[in-house]
Amino acid sequence: MAQLYDIIDQQNCQLEDDSFITHCRATLDQDGVLTIPGFLKEEAISRLVAEAEAGKPDAFFTSSTHNVYLTPKRDDLADDHVFNRQITSSKGCITTDQVTAESGLHVIYDSPQFRSFLAQIVGEAALHEYADPLSSINVHYAGAGQELGWHFDNSAFAVTLLLQAPEGGGEFQYVRDLRDADGGDMNFSGVEKVLDGRHAPATLEVTPGTLVLFRGRNSMHRVTPTIGERTRILVVLAYNATPGVALSEAARMTFYGRLG
Repeated sequence: MAQLYDIIDQQNCQLEDDSFITHCRATLDQDGVLTIPGFLKEEAISRLVAEAEAGKPDAFFTSSTHNVYLTPKRDDLADDHVFNRQITSSKGCITTDQVTAESGLHVIYDSPQFRSFLAQIVGEAALHEYADPLSSINVHYAGAGQELGWHFDNSAFAVTLLLQAPEGGGEFQYVRDLRDADGGDMNFSGVEKVLDGRHAPATLEVTPGTLVLFRGRNSMHRVTPTIGERTRILVVLAYNATPGVALSEAARMTFYGRLG
């Protein structure tokens, strides 16, 4: 099995360098997003793309609608109210147990150095894997026309790795600090402006091999539809601040089509 530094480029991501960690933490705190281009070595990208392509036939593909808050509709609000407006998301996904045991994704995800690096950046004492067998490592596929619709995350932060960019589209767009989830401010008017195209989002430039940390709980974001025949392949590395947390059964059925 490959070792961590066979996969990660130490020159671009110094996991145990205090000054680099401090810089990364400051960037995430200031911008709400951190990108580390060249996180993966070129040969590692090629291997991981080949693995992902081999696993694609086993992916669970879904197309669903949801509101931007990822919550059920409210009957006390009109169907055309921004809270009840439905957005489409469509993608394929393979889960932790479908990623081959010798994959470099397991090496990265399980690495104590990598977890410590992330924990220091996001301000947690430690990070832990999901208790269920599906949710820790997900590989997402977006073919032509598939997209991730506008939404806010439920989690405090997300960690992703782009493995393969499409020929066109597949752009990560976001509007920072559009709501205050902890304060209960949904900012219906601000959300409506984004959905109606009256508030232009920022676009994050991401190339294959880039590690991205994003605080999406209060920042609305989407991935635009893929254009062309080359599939967009993205890895989500999901951690929890406390051990023993499992994704709910309802969420697992929705996202993966099975419980385990």
